[in-house]
Amino acid sequence: MTSSNSMSMPREEYIEQEYFFRVYRERLQQNMPSQDILKTVHEEILSTTRLPMAVDFMRAEILHTGRIGTAMARLAHYFTPFQTYVISMAEEEVSRFDQITALEILEREARYRADNGMPAGVFVYQLECLSRNRLGYSEGLKAMAGDTCYDADWKKWILSLRNALGVSELSELIYRVSDHIWTRQQLESRVPVDPNAPRPRTLFGEQEGRIARANIGRDPLYFFSALQRQLNYPKVPLSKQIFDEKLPPFLEARLTKIEQRMKIVEMEQKGGIDLTRFYKKPDDTEPPAFTDDVGMR
Repeated sequence: MTSSNSMSMPREEYIEQEYFFRVYRERLQQNMPSQDILKTVHEEILSTTRLPMAVDFMRAEILHTGRIGTAMARLAHYFTPFQTYVISMAEEEVSRFDQITALEILEREARYRADNGMPAGVFVYQLECLSRNRLGYSEGLKAMAGDTCYDADWKKWILSLRNALGVSELSELIYRVSDHIWTRQQLESRVPVDPNAPRPRTLFGEQEGRIARANIGRDPLYFFSALQRQLNYPKVPLSKQIFDEKLPPFLEARLTKIEQRMKIVEMEQKGGIDLTRFYKKPDDTEPPAFTDDVGMR
């Protein structure tokens, strides 16, 4: 497997990016205005990096447009297209993807890159972010392919997934471009393999390939979880606004009524509802009290 390191910038840049995204997220949760956060965090970031200049530009942009995604898009030489895409999706007015989760996604990615993360790990993390937070594959994969940590072979393969993911499973696609499929072909081949013969280019290592093959036919979330356990890939934060969203009150009330009617139908199918217990007896002085749950016990 031939693969370059994902650190397309010096390590100190990713360390400061991690700090910036974390502090920005934490202070937003304390209800601080974004322009105030950007003004104060500028003084905290290491001045030997390029991030303070980027923060200054973002602060000017948010005062002008109210968004930092547009500033990140204009700083394409510093922020990756994926970083810009994630923030821009959180800033969409109709999006249920929140900015807190977006910043946490970028924080964990920067931490992984600072720890000498490889392109395979960056790819899996970015793709899981798209999948779990429903950010869209077409534009999301295009943004991923623009990352400088990927070489030409990686970019070509990532772009091909826009059509391939609708036909094949992710685990199967990764298995096909892993070292493990080459190993299995050598073991199963009856013809001796020349050790000096050139090998086809693979993008994932032996372990990724083994895990991928073991997860073919299973839920993709199990595949992501196995990679995190076995290879220490970063875990993806989830948007609470998407997965913890409650039903509108009127819809919840309607579903409750439907559920009650279904219970009555089930009781009728089992032998009918006994109404004799509601009849007035000769010695009764008061009629029986009716409640909403009558006949549903």
